[in-house]
Amino acid sequence: MKFKTVIGIDEVGRGPIAGPVAVCALAICGNSLILKKGKWTMVHFENFRDSKKLSHIQRVKWLTKINEEKKKGNIIYKVSFASNKVIDKKGIVFAINKCLKNSLDFINPPNCRAGINTKESLVLLDGGLKAPVEYVNQKTIIKGDEKELCIALASIVAKVTRDELMLKLARKYPGYSLEKHKGYGTAAHYRALKNKGISPIHRKSFLKKLDI
Repeated sequence: MKFKTVIGIDEVGRGPIAGPVAVCALAICGNSLILKKGKWTMVHFENFRDSKKLSHIQRVKWLTKINEEKKKGNIIYKVSFASNKVIDKKGIVFAINKCLKNSLDFINPPNCRAGINTKESLVLLDGGLKAPVEYVNQKTIIKGDEKELCIALASIVAKVTRDELMLKLARKYPGYSLEKHKGYGTAAHYRALKNKGISPIHRKSFLKKLDI
């Protein structure tokens, strides 16, 4: 089937003990979409490699290229967040699914030049993610960010966007070194929790066994 749009979806921030989870849906639209050797790619991105092997500086450079294509109407993306409060109240799976739906809803017509029709769109998701049932053409791919361009690009956007948010939260809640570990449970992070206690952005449901 010839798809008008291929959408990649990835999440970041499932495991941290502080901060939100983020899900990016990124659509490659129209004539820029290319099927090459069974893989969906696009002009100027044919030589892209595994996003997990990129440094932060490299991710930022790729995000600049992504935003250039966004201005042309060849790419559209949306990053949605769910706070630690939502995670604590409803669980991480609920939070991720809520973000996923919000991001997909945003990139529906008329936001994309080609127009996103759920029956004419292919949705490729990383790991164990699933799209809403109305997206009849969807495929979940283990390590999808290593195998499909649209998922890799979604991964970059989600990662850089969440990292930038964590830098802002680090300034608001100093002393936890959020700017370094981005909310993940490093030894230094746990030491800071014992010294300072739990902040308003920590996931209490992830810290039930912590003796503080």
